[in-house]
Amino acid sequence: MRHKMLLNIDAVIFDMDGSLVDSMWLWKAIDIEYLGRYGIPLPEDLQSRIEGMSFSETAVYFKEHFPIPDSTEEIKADWNRMAWDKYLHEVPLKPGIPEFLEGCKANGIRLGIATSNSRELVENVAAVHKLRAYFTSIVTGCDVARGKPSPDIYLEAARQLEVPPERCLVFEDIVPGILAGKSAGMRVCAVEDLYSVQSREEKRALADYYIDEFGGLFSADCS
Repeated sequence: MRHKMLLNIDAVIFDMDGSLVDSMWLWKAIDIEYLGRYGIPLPEDLQSRIEGMSFSETAVYFKEHFPIPDSTEEIKADWNRMAWDKYLHEVPLKPGIPEFLEGCKANGIRLGIATSNSRELVENVAAVHKLRAYFTSIVTGCDVARGKPSPDIYLEAARQLEVPPERCLVFEDIVPGILAGKSAGMRVCAVEDLYSVQSREEKRALADYYIDEFGGLFSADCS
């Protein structure tokens, strides 16, 4: 048996940070450390201002809003270096993900990732957790014209998966991502994450479904 959200679904597309892996916390830590190099305190609303932006869009934002001497390419390279050790040693999969991926594979559901993160980091995360064999498509925000909440990244993932948008289910943990999936004409399941706890009710209202974890979505007691 499968959960009702998976009925008439041929592809599942994951956001990565906060949906597939428990990693949203580390980006605030990196922002504090990175800006601190230049004596810049972390603006209280920075996370909300950059939420949903692609890796490249975020680098441009930092370059335009803070007195940073490095180029956007140097900024991104620094972030990749700073994040990689944390992804390697401190970032687990969200609860129930291994079983859920196996369930999708057994039921012939194609899998994709649509992330605002860099390709280098998402490929490294997939390698560390031995996920690459599950995913037919990995699309980053830098591969499309507009980041979330625009639908571009999810439409490109569906195109690569060769599945119509209406047959795709998206897992997202933040409001811009939920809006992106809905704008793409897909069903969206919001994922619980401590980083976005202040948006829980908005996430519930915008998404078609809401889960605390992935365990049991293919079990006999699903409804």
